[in-house]
Amino acid sequence: MNATIKLTTEQVIDFIHQMPPKEKRAVLIALAERSSVGQEERMKYAEAQVRQLCVSRGLNWDTMTEEEREDFIDDLVHEDRECNQ
Repeated sequence: MNATIKLTTEQVIDFIHQMPPKEKRAVLIALAERSSVGQEERMKYAEAQVRQLCVSRGLNWDTMTEEEREDFIDDLVHEDRECNQ
């Protein structure tokens, strides 16, 4: 039989604070390693989506300057103004 304990985020943090420094470090490393799983695939997917959005607006991501890219992304994330089309 497996028992499940439900803890709040605050309880988990409090528990980790009580751990010796070496064990805290192990927890942080384990969490960091897990968070990076699939990161490369997510980045490739996001890049493909941005490139597709550029094409749909008559733009070419590869020929855009860094400033043009930043402006394009800035326009995408701000709902209070329209993207350049």
